Amino acid sequence: MADILSTAVVLFFRIVEILILLRVVFSWFPLGRENRFVIFIHAITEPILSPIRNMIARSAFGKSMMFDFSPLLAYLLLGFAEYVILMIIARL
Repeated sequence: MADILSTAVVLFFRIVEILILLRVVFSWFPLGRENRFVIFIHAITEPILSPIRNMIARSAFGKSMMFDFSPLLAYLLLGFAEYVILMIIARL
């Protein structure tokens, strides 16, 4: 049971990471905001990236940043959350 749950957790986090990566890559190209796939990716990733973006903007470093580092920080936080969840599952 723990193996199936661990696999599901890893799969979930990989899908979210891929969607964040797609959002970053799509931001480099002039895709229309009315594209359904782009709307889907924004709808899935915005609840993750928006709070991180707001925390960065409120920090002393965030006011002078030219680039959006929220996807990078999201990858780090997602990796940490995945690790903690997998450790909890391993103890079951």
